[in-house]
Amino acid sequence: MAVDFEPYRGELVAYCYRMLGSFHEAEDVVQETMLRAWKARDRYDRTRASVRTWLYRIAGNACLSALEGRARRPLPSGLGAPSDDPGAPLTPAFDIPWLQPFPDARFDIGMRTEMRLALVAAMQMLPPRQRAVLLLREVLQFSAAEVAAA
Repeated sequence: MAVDFEPYRGELVAYCYRMLGSFHEAEDVVQETMLRAWKARDRYDRTRASVRTWLYRIAGNACLSALEGRARRPLPSGLGAPSDDPGAPLTPAFDIPWLQPFPDARFDIGMRTEMRLALVAAMQMLPPRQRAVLLLREVLQFSAAEVAAA
């Protein structure tokens, strides 16, 4: 069966970035996702899920495995310098080695608006499965049935 996974690569990188907080890890996990999907392409059943849903399920599982395998990261408590002005813009502290900004030039501008560094940092405080559900349901707008299937 010929299934083209490449059109989904960009959105999968964005999803994995939101899950992992690291662009480089996200690219690695998406590569692993594509490899797993290619190896399992003969077992893919169009009647059970769309290619997109199936790929997100694989990517979600790969992200959860990556999160389980790493040591607990420090929480993003230093996202900005103290300020007396509550309206001052948040200036990220770049001494948090695992939280990386998403490279704007490589992906769609519409996708970029949903990946604010502060939001990604806040999501890192959620347990991995809750993070996955939040992203699939609220950010990617999967149906509840698709999220449950994934």
